[in-house]
Amino acid sequence: MKSLFFLCLMSALSVSWARPHFGPLSDELVNYINKANTTWRAGHNFHNADYSYVKQLCGSMLKGPKLPFLVQYAGDFMLPKNFDAREQWPHCPTLKEIRDQGSCGSCWAFGAAEAISDRICIHSNGKLSVEISSEDLLTCCYSCGMGCNGGYPSAAWQFWATEGLVSGGLYNSHFGCRPYSIEPCEHHVNGTRPPCTGEGGDTPSCEQKCEPGYSLSYKQDKHFGKQSYGVPSDEKQIMQELYKNGPVEGAFTVYEDFLLYKSGVYQHLRGSAVGGHAIKILGWGEEDGTPYWLAANSWNTDWGDDGFFKILRGVDHCGIESEIVAGIPQ
Repeated sequence: MKSLFFLCLMSALSVSWARPHFGPLSDELVNYINKANTTWRAGHNFHNADYSYVKQLCGSMLKGPKLPFLVQYAGDFMLPKNFDAREQWPHCPTLKEIRDQGSCGSCWAFGAAEAISDRICIHSNGKLSVEISSEDLLTCCYSCGMGCNGGYPSAAWQFWATEGLVSGGLYNSHFGCRPYSIEPCEHHVNGTRPPCTGEGGDTPSCEQKCEPGYSLSYKQDKHFGKQSYGVPSDEKQIMQELYKNGPVEGAFTVYEDFLLYKSGVYQHLRGSAVGGHAIKILGWGEEDGTPYWLAANSWNTDWGDDGFFKILRGVDHCGIESEIVAGIPQ
């Protein structure tokens, strides 16, 4: 019996040893993915970044507290084969925006702030266009988790409904009440931003005041959600929610190959898990017969497909359909 166990163990180890191991941001991994001729293409997004910095970006804590589910009535509702919120609501500029979370695991706050901004515009029929502050959510929601060290998307949406969020644009934009204060870094070797190192700073403090010169007070600038909820891990339910109410926040497990995504429909092929990551989902479609979700990342426009990416739809790939949260503005 012992010898049989030993033979099985050695067989498993020999298979493991036979598979080449690639560095997470290496040329070898890029070449391996592209030679596999799968549904997506790889390339370098982080030419000038430490791997520790990249790991730090994945700040969504998965399988956390759940919001009550809101189940959409299906009936005879017909959904289009392709849907892009940017085309459905062209009068809402935030739908096209890609943000940069900098050296901070604030993706959970970014995915929420981005989708909330979109929904405020959509549900006001374009009368109110506002950039909700990622900074306000990141720094003031103590129930959301650990700030730059990770948080729960569900708690972010609940905070919007109970405490409200002020406006705030990108780093150094001086737009809105509380713009983002963490500087973007330079993914490429030659550029004007500082290099991407793993030395992320502490979470900024919760300043319950607007920056100098802003016309409203912090309290006057608050925007509230009427309700927040989870969306069942069901392809059609997520599609109906998107089609009816606008973008949602999702979270999934990032693997090392995702860091190299450039185009096509991402499917995990190779590499270890990096961490949980939250993003904004704004549409769906099919590419060469492969169904996908369309999502906006928060790693600047020099990552992926101008900051956007597609990921396999309908099979809860990397958990993408299991952590969907949303809400309705007041």
